[in-house]
This record gives sequence, structure tokens and C-alpha cells, in this order.
Amino acid sequence: MTENALPYDALLLCSFGGPNATDDVIPFLRNVTHGKGIPEDRLAEVGEHYHRFDGKSPINEQNLALVAALQRELKNRGIALPVVWGNRNWHPYTVDTLRDSSAFGAKRVLTLVTSAYASYSGSRQYREHLASAVASLGEDAPHIDILRPFFNEPGFIAANLAAITEAGATLPGGIAGAHIVYVTHSIPDAMQDASAVTGPGYREQHEDVRAVLDAALRELTGGEIASSLSYCSRSGNPNTPWLEPDVNDHIEALAAAGVTKIVIAPIGFISDHMEVAFDLDVEAMETATEHGIAAARAGTVGVRAEFVGGLVDMIMERAARERGEDPSAVTTGALGAFPDEAPAGSCRMRHGEVTGIPVLAGPHD
Repeated sequence: MTENALPYDALLLCSFGGPNATDDVIPFLRNVTHGKGIPEDRLAEVGEHYHRFDGKSPINEQNLALVAALQRELKNRGIALPVVWGNRNWHPYTVDTLRDSSAFGAKRVLTLVTSAYASYSGSRQYREHLASAVASLGEDAPHIDILRPFFNEPGFIAANLAAITEAGATLPGGIAGAHIVYVTHSIPDAMQDASAVTGPGYREQHEDVRAVLDAALRELTGGEIASSLSYCSRSGNPNTPWLEPDVNDHIEALAAAGVTKIVIAPIGFISDHMEVAFDLDVEAMETATEHGIAAARAGTVGVRAEFVGGLVDMIMERAARERGEDPSAVTTGALGAFPDEAPAGSCRMRHGEVTGIPVLAGPHD
């Protein structure tokens, strides 16, 4: 595979976004919840999580760090590909980043969405968002392609494995005997069901990662590994079913079952944004302490060399395929690579609900 990024002129890191200061918090949350009918008092309640951190989400600095790490890795391989950054919900907005990229000559842009897993909120919603940005720019918009979900990319797995083993080493007696509590963002049951219509669902993707990491940990430690998958950050109507168990409820259940030490492994997140900084570092760690469990929180993959290198491998693979070459898609686990173009009807918010909202990287269904 030739080490160049043609036919792409730029790589867009497309993320969720987050506030940078106290005055940003409520406007940011209004953007996130636009059209969902969330009352202002609920926004104020959620905003308190941000105010504990002076209104500043760590996601922005971490996205800048990932942009810089990708640029370094590309440069080290001799690949000329500018890396730009745009958000769905806060500055810099994607549409502005794409407008600037087009003004500097970008005609075809590959997009890396900062979500490893396929679901409505992690993939289709970004496809809608990018379609809206392209429509806003009209004939000045570059052509946009989207990199496939990367939950089973070997570098993502290797970076998570390293983070878990490092955290486990800080526990009394090390990782031996620790229960690995894998954590991801909860989604509504209806969204989970819709994610599984055209391929492995959101929960199944995480269970595949869990199985691969457990096997690697067994090989590394030479012992048995106990683990489970739990969820954090549910929101919305409390009567709407979401994926469970909640990580705090789960830690309580583990304590009742006699577990005395855990590693909290946030495999559903690539950086330490608010769901990690508050839900895990504050709430989950407090729950563990209250129930007499020694706990260590593993880092997210962040800008670990394994993760960044794996992303660039995927970028080169996709570029080669667009040039008409036939590179193999290297994955771990049992699920295989997701397609470059999403199948019709994939990852809706609810199965069978046709909204008519245009999308990119797949049929307008």
C-alpha cells in the first residue's frame, strides 16, 4: 500500500464539542439538546457538573492534542495531509472548519468521528451533522467521506490494554484478583435495538472489545479475569428504558458479591471528557470508596502511540481503497470491519423511524 493520502486533501477530526468557560455552559447545553424539549432547569442541573470544573470541558484540549498527535504521526510517515478540527455543538463548528478548508483548496476530506462505536449518537447523528454542513456550504463544500467505526482496530485495543494494566498495577497486590468494570455511555434501549438491525449492535460491539481485552489480560497476567460491562451518563425521561446496569449500581452489586478491588475501564470513550471526569472520577470512585472497594480508573486511549498509529493505518487503508487498491482491513475480535458506507436503515434513533434527515456516507433513507 503506497504511503500517501490521495485522493484526500485534508483529515477532519469531527467531535462533540464542549464549553471552554462558565458562560459557555448553558448555550452549549442548549445546542446539545436542541429540539428535544429539555427544560431549562434540567440544563442548569446538568450544568453544575461543568461548574465543578470552572465550566471548562477537558474535551477541547484533548481534541487539540489528538490533532497534533495525528499530524506528527502523518509527518513521521512522510504523508502530507493537513488535519483540521470541527465540532457538532461548540466552537470550532464543523461548518466553519469546512468553509476554511475549502477556501484553502480542500476538495475531498476524510472525516474521523471521535466515537469508536456505531449507534445513532455515535455515527448516524454525525452523518446527519456533516450532511447539514455540506448543504450549508452548497457548491463550495468539499466532498466528505467518513472513516468506519474503529472499536476493533488493533491500536485502539492495544491502547486500552496498556491503560488497564497501568491502572491495575496501582491497586494493592496489583491487578491480580481485580474485577475489570468496563464502562461506556448508556443509550436508550430503542437506540440499541436500531443499532443492531444492519450489523452488530452497540452493546455487542462493546462486548466484543471486552472479550478481546479479557483474553489479552489473561495472557498477560497468566490468571483468570473477571469482568463486566456497565454504563454511565444516562439522561432524558427517567421512564424511558436505557442500557443498564448503571456503573454506580453495578459497583454496589459487586461489593455485595464480595469484590474488593476493581479497575474502571472507560472503553466507550477516547478522551477524558465530562462523562469521564464527573461520572467516573467523581461519582463512581466515590461509590467504590463508600462500599470499601479499592478502585483505579484506567486512562482513555487519548494520544497513546498505539491508538494514533492505528488511526493513521485506517486512514491509509481507506485512501488506498478510494484509489482503487484492495488493502485488507485489519481488525481484532469476532465482528470484522464495518463497511465504509453505512447500509440503508442503519443506526436510526429508533428502528423503522424514517425522519427524512439527509445523511452522508450511506443512502438517504
